[in-house]
Amino acid sequence: MEPHWDDMKVFLAVARESSLSGAGRILKMDPATVGRRIARFEGAMETSLFLKSPQGYALSAAGERLLVHAEQAEQAMRAASEEMTGPNETLAGQIRIGAPDGSANYILPQVCAKIGEANPDLDIQIVALPRVINLSRREADMAVTVSAPTAGQLLVKKICDYKLHMVASRHYLRAHQGINTVDDLKDHPMIGYIPDMIFDKELDYLSDLGIDRVALASNSVSVQIRMLAQGTGIGVAHDFTLPSHRPLRKILVDDISLTRSFYLVRHQGDQRSDRLNRFADAFSAGIRDEVARLEAMT
Repeated sequence: MEPHWDDMKVFLAVARESSLSGAGRILKMDPATVGRRIARFEGAMETSLFLKSPQGYALSAAGERLLVHAEQAEQAMRAASEEMTGPNETLAGQIRIGAPDGSANYILPQVCAKIGEANPDLDIQIVALPRVINLSRREADMAVTVSAPTAGQLLVKKICDYKLHMVASRHYLRAHQGINTVDDLKDHPMIGYIPDMIFDKELDYLSDLGIDRVALASNSVSVQIRMLAQGTGIGVAHDFTLPSHRPLRKILVDDISLTRSFYLVRHQGDQRSDRLNRFADAFSAGIRDEVARLEAMT
């Protein structure tokens, strides 16, 4: 029995979701049907591709080997489809972007809205997660990261730098005067990331400043900023968030000024896609422009 390409797509979905139900949601297919298609595909390949357990579907050694070829075939099919239809002046279809919630909340809405206005047939999805997006599982077509990954077959390009400073609300500063040095910070409640949920070393701002205790913590940048705006403590904030939170003021600017970077990470095989290349160029330029605009307002 010859394997079907449609079954290969089912195999990819199960491999990425590790379950029949997860694959079914992506494929808009009943889990039982997904299971039958996997069984048919394994019969055609004459080997078991998954190790089944109550915890889900894990790739077998044969499945791991097949996954490499299946993803290459998927990328080739996408590139062939674009080449047959030819490049269009405007972009169409769906593009999903993964991003940490700071950039997803304060930068990407403006950038994506502008790209969407210029490309009315394009559907843009932003997946905001306080963790690294898994591109190998096709959680997204591309991702914004705060450090450059060194493993995997990925395209990585730096987008731009951005600034961060120590901040507090006007209300807090009126009530707690005398914050003149870094040493003075030890007398104030600090707001920041939950220490054991920091998913990238570039986000460990407070530890770099020698601050061990975080009195009010969240794995979400947006929650941290709102706590700061409420006047409940002091913390590090991106400069590009400050125009949205007027009560916040930079403090100790001569002593504490951090620089971090945004990177755009893509599947290596997608470099043959004219559509994704054009979107990536517009997207990166939009982020650079928006970061510069917002930082200039502070």
